[in-house]
Amino acid sequence: MTEGSDNTTAAKRSILMRSLDRIERVGNRLPHPATLFAIFAVIIAVASALISRAGITAVHPGTGGTIEAVNMISHEGFRFMWTKATDNFVYFPPLGIVLVAMIGLGVAEGSGLISALLRHLVTSAPPRLITAAVITAGILSHLASSAGYVLLIPLGAMIFAAFKRHPIAGLAAAFLGVSGGFGANFLIGSIDPILAGLTESAAQIIDADMHITPAVNYYFMLAAAFMSVVRGTFGTEKSVEPRLGKYEGESEDFEKVSPDERKGLAWAAGAIAVFLIILALLTLPEGAVLRDPETGSLLRSPFMNGLITAILIFFLIPGIAYGIAIGSIRSDKDIVKFMTSSMKGLSGYIVLVFFAGQFVYYFKYSNLGVLMAIKGAEFLGSIGFTGVLLLVSFVILSAFINLFMGSASAKWAIMAPVFVPMFMLVGYHPGITQAAYRIGDSVTNIITPMMSYFALIVAFAQKYDEKYGIGTITATMLPYTAIIGIVWTILLAVWMLIGLPVGPDAPIRLPG
Repeated sequence: MTEGSDNTTAAKRSILMRSLDRIERVGNRLPHPATLFAIFAVIIAVASALISRAGITAVHPGTGGTIEAVNMISHEGFRFMWTKATDNFVYFPPLGIVLVAMIGLGVAEGSGLISALLRHLVTSAPPRLITAAVITAGILSHLASSAGYVLLIPLGAMIFAAFKRHPIAGLAAAFLGVSGGFGANFLIGSIDPILAGLTESAAQIIDADMHITPAVNYYFMLAAAFMSVVRGTFGTEKSVEPRLGKYEGESEDFEKVSPDERKGLAWAAGAIAVFLIILALLTLPEGAVLRDPETGSLLRSPFMNGLITAILIFFLIPGIAYGIAIGSIRSDKDIVKFMTSSMKGLSGYIVLVFFAGQFVYYFKYSNLGVLMAIKGAEFLGSIGFTGVLLLVSFVILSAFINLFMGSASAKWAIMAPVFVPMFMLVGYHPGITQAAYRIGDSVTNIITPMMSYFALIVAFAQKYDEKYGIGTITATMLPYTAIIGIVWTILLAVWMLIGLPVGPDAPIRLPG
C-alpha cells in the first residue's frame, strides 16, 4: 500500500472516529437515563392521545381484529398510569432476573471465587484469543435466554480490564455476542422453538400441512455465528478499542493463584460437578420433574422457565464451597453479608428501572408499538419488491421496527402472518423469511434503548465512569451494527443466489 493510500485511509478513519465521538458527546449531553425514560413516557402519553383522536387504526394480521391507539391521557389511560406504576416497575422483566442472579453472584464474588477465576484466566489464557472467546461465549449464552445480559457482559468488561485493556471494549464485545448476535448460534437456543411455532402458524395460512422445526434456520445461524466471531473480533480490536483509547482507571493487578486458592477452586469445581449431576437427573431422563409434564420437551419446560434459579445456584453453591475452603466464609452471616453487599451496587439501576418500566409498559399499553409494526409491514408489502431486494428490504424493515419494539417474539407474532404467507405465495420457504427477520431483529438490538436490557448495559458502563451514558453505548456499538448488518445481509444474499438450505428441510424455494 502506498503512502498516499495510507494517508487517505487514515483520513477516512479519522472522519469515522470524529463522527462517533460527536454521537457520544451529543448522547451523553442528554439528561440522565432515568430522566430520559421519564420524558419518553410523557411523550408516549401525548402521542397516544394525538393518534387516538386522529382515528388511526390497523388490522392485526394474525387475529383480524382492529388495533387502535389507547389514549393515555383519557380517564382509562390515567387510571392505568396511576394504578400500574408499581406493577410496571416490579414486573419489568430484567429487574427480577438481575436481582435473583446477583444473590448468587454476590456470594461468588464476595468469597473471592470470581477474582480467583479471573486471575487464573489472565495468567493462563492466550491474550490473542480473549476477544474471540468473549464474543463466542456471548453467542453461546443464547442457550440460557437472557442470562448473558446479566452475567457475561459485566464479566467481559472485567476480563478486558484484567488484561489492561479498556473494559468498555470488553463490555461491547460481550454485548455484541449476547444481543447483536441474537440471530446466530452454534446450537439451538431458547428463542428458536418460539419463533418456529409462530412461523408454522403463519405458514399454515397457505399450507395447512406445513411443519416448521426449531432447527429451521440452523445452517444459516451456524455460518452467521462464525462470521460474527471473526468480524466482531476485527471490529473490536481495529475500531472500537482504538477509539476508546488507553484505559486510565483502576484495574486489578492479577497475581498468580495461590495454593489455598487452588484448593478453593478445586472445591468449587467439585460443587459445580455435583450440582450439574443433580441438574441432569432433574432434566434428562424421560419424565424428569423439570421437563414439560405434557409433552416431555426440554425446550419449553419448567427448566427453561426457571433457568435463572439454576444460574443462582450455579454461582451460590461453588461460591460457598470456595469460601469455606479458603476461610472467607465461616458462618451463614458471611453468606448473607456477601448477598447484601452485591445489592448495594444496584441502587442506581433500580431507580433507572422504575422509569424504564413505565416507558416500556406505556408503549405496550397504548398500542403504539403494534401500530408502528403493522403500518411498516403494510408499507413494505405495498412496494412490490421481489427476489434478493425483497428480502434485503425486509431485513431493513425488521431492523427499523426493532428500534421501537424490543421483543423478538412479539414482533414476529405480528409480522409473520403478513410476510410468511406473502413470501410463500411468490415461492419462498418460511425458513428464509424467518432468517431475514432474525438478521434485522438482531443488528439494532445493541443501539436501541427500547431493548429491555439497554438500561442495564448503561449501568454496567457507569461502574467504570459515571459520565458514560446512552451516547457512549450507542456510539461504541454503532460500528458493530454496521459491520454485522452488512455482513449478514450479504451472507443472506449469497445464500439465496446459491440456493443453499437455511436449515434441515428448509430450502430457499418451496418445492414446485
